[in-house]
Amino acid sequence: MAGNRRRNRPGDGDPSPLRLLGVAVVLIGLVLVALRLLPGSPFESDAAARWGVSDDPAGRVADEATDRSARDTPSPTPSPEPPPLPLRPTEVTLDAEGWWSWSLLDTRTGEVAGSANMSETNTTASLIKAWIVADYLRRADEADRTVSEAKLADATRIIRDSDNTRTQQFYEALGGEPSIKRLIATCKLTDSSPAADGGWSRTNLSARDTARMGACIADGRAAGPERTDWLLNEMKLVRGTGDFGIRKAFPTAEQKRIAIKNGWVDRTREQEIHVNCLAIGDGWTMGVMVRYPINLGYEYGMANCEKVAEQLRAAAA
Repeated sequence: MAGNRRRNRPGDGDPSPLRLLGVAVVLIGLVLVALRLLPGSPFESDAAARWGVSDDPAGRVADEATDRSARDTPSPTPSPEPPPLPLRPTEVTLDAEGWWSWSLLDTRTGEVAGSANMSETNTTASLIKAWIVADYLRRADEADRTVSEAKLADATRIIRDSDNTRTQQFYEALGGEPSIKRLIATCKLTDSSPAADGGWSRTNLSARDTARMGACIADGRAAGPERTDWLLNEMKLVRGTGDFGIRKAFPTAEQKRIAIKNGWVDRTREQEIHVNCLAIGDGWTMGVMVRYPINLGYEYGMANCEKVAEQLRAAAA
């Protein structure tokens, strides 16, 4: 009947579709919020605070700066040690009469070693010819003067064959004693001096300064950049009676790579023989000087130069 019909009102009976939609939206929103707060969720908020990480950008910058400053500063890579030389300073003993002295210079480091008396001098004899030729060649280049082929041939005879006559001509062209003073200044020698009589043969040189002169020839100060290689090559080609001493302590194949200039003379006034040896190798130079009674002959001193080098080679081995 019409009086008993019931009408549906809001809130009565089955929920309306609109109401169901509202409930679904609320539930979905709650789920998304939960997912954003869940660590490791793909919906996790970038702004969520994490352990050990500040959510303050300024704080992160400060932390990074602090971390960088707290790191250990890396140590610089040490320079590699130079390879060992074929000669090494050692206590040298000689069963020899007279006086003797030696010095070894590492041209890579500038270190000098030698006998306790390596600063004492001896007269050079022909050893000084290496400087005389170097001085002549360098001064010609400095003056922009071409050295003739004839003069180069003379220089070859001076170095390879120890020609005295041509040496005197070069020495006079250089002004004599001033050339030795240039040697001392150019090569920074500390023990040496020109001869009292002004002659080249009696130039006073120590074993230490002999090694320094060798370094001066090797690095180009003596002969200049244009002629250094030429001079060193000539010194490697020393022949005949002048080929003795330091490089003879090396195997034959190595001898050819060592530049030398030796000197030997009998001093009748003093009744002595003076023998001196200069050698220039790869990374090193060496000087040995001996003097002894004149009756012992040249070979005695020549052999003692070689014996010193033999002991330095044995120490390196």
